[in-house]
Amino acid sequence: QVQLVESGGGSVQAGASLRLSCAASGGTFSTRMMAWFRQVLGKEREFVSAIWSGAYPYYTDSVKGRFAISRDSAKNTLYLQMNSLKPEDTAVYYCAASTRIYDSRRYSYRDAYSYWGQGTQVTVSS
Repeated sequence: QVQLVESGGGSVQAGASLRLSCAASGGTFSTRMMAWFRQVLGKEREFVSAIWSGAYPYYTDSVKGRFAISRDSAKNTLYLQMNSLKPEDTAVYYCAASTRIYDSRRYSYRDAYSYWGQGTQVTVSS
């Protein structure tokens, strides 16, 4: 059974950094498309960043140059390094993984991912 468990969230001031981790189990994830999404209460869950084999990572425009996605295949762990955090980055951050067969053209769509973590809260104060 596939499980994704996020960690690393917290409350920080604007300009600070955080690194989110997503520990994956129940399968091999090095060849899957994986992503981070975030959600503010009352709003739709939105795409943040995605990564898959053989391609450069993708980011939503608002985090380009500040966030970096990476993964450690040996540890089955996905990361999101978040620098220069802004109050508008405040949200619950979710890790997502595709099935072994995926359509990378749909990297920013929630329905491209079959597995989700429980989320980790990131709060940035001004």
